[in-house]
Amino acid sequence: MNAIAKPFVIGAVRLQYPVILAPMAGVCDLPYRVIARQYGAAMVCTEMISGKGLLYHNKHTQEMLRIDAAEHPLSMQIFGADCDSMARAAVAVEEAGADIVDINMGCPVNKVVRNGEGSALMKDLDRAEAIIRAVVQAVAIPVTVKMRTGWDKASFTAPELAKRAEQAGAAAITVHGRTREQFYSGRADLDKIRQVVAAVRMPVIGNGDIVDGITATRMMEQTGCQAVMIGRGAQGNPWVFRQICHYWDTGENIAPPGPAERYKQMLTHFESLVAYKGSYIGLREMRSHAAWYTKGMHGSARLREQINRAQTVQQFEQVVRNMLEEVNK
Repeated sequence: MNAIAKPFVIGAVRLQYPVILAPMAGVCDLPYRVIARQYGAAMVCTEMISGKGLLYHNKHTQEMLRIDAAEHPLSMQIFGADCDSMARAAVAVEEAGADIVDINMGCPVNKVVRNGEGSALMKDLDRAEAIIRAVVQAVAIPVTVKMRTGWDKASFTAPELAKRAEQAGAAAITVHGRTREQFYSGRADLDKIRQVVAAVRMPVIGNGDIVDGITATRMMEQTGCQAVMIGRGAQGNPWVFRQICHYWDTGENIAPPGPAERYKQMLTHFESLVAYKGSYIGLREMRSHAAWYTKGMHGSARLREQINRAQTVQQFEQVVRNMLEEVNK
């Protein structure tokens, strides 16, 4: 194993490789987390879970606590803006069987930040620190924090928030190298992540623009971070984890999967999604995954059009099987 890819430890949780699936709303549900683990993600993270939703026993939010044995080690991410609900949510996450509880301080979407949650907490470091401390005191499992570099380019608050998180008892932090103002535009700022790494003693996980072994290695070498987290690079691409681990082990780049492998994985993913969420929701949610799986492939536009017209599980599966037959001719 390459020295850069040594096992990574968060509290008492030991990861075989320092490569983690990021928490992404609408992507990291239970079926996809299991797939990512199968392809080499050393740890997977849930979609962000509302602390208030857990407090008020919202049915959909409670469902997000479901865990498959194949997922471990698993981090569950919670979001909120007050200490009490976040502490209670952390307890619920621990009782559900999560190995780590992660606090979202990076989500940029308007419906989250307008409530003072997500990346809005990077403008209120006292509140952010209080929330971290309350969550740490509420649970026995490790607590981590995911943040951005700051609210905008004029406010580089990540180093200070990282220091406060460490003082409050966090076991590790993840830094996405963009501001809230950027959302997902531009490039991740590796120098700012490097400055966060220099500000604390606890492990830092780098996040942003990682799509293969080369970019994962660059993130670690240029920032000094001890692990990487893959977000958009894993959408429709669970193979990215296998590729990164292989690159670290051998220095070789594995060729991306061909159309046949992608179509087969789509069918497997769809089957597990329908089993977990039912045919109505599974069919509609799979449309987004299908677009990611087939991005850049020959005939992908025609495939997406046919998939979007499919109204039943059988119709969806037939569309994909037809494409599979074409590429196997």
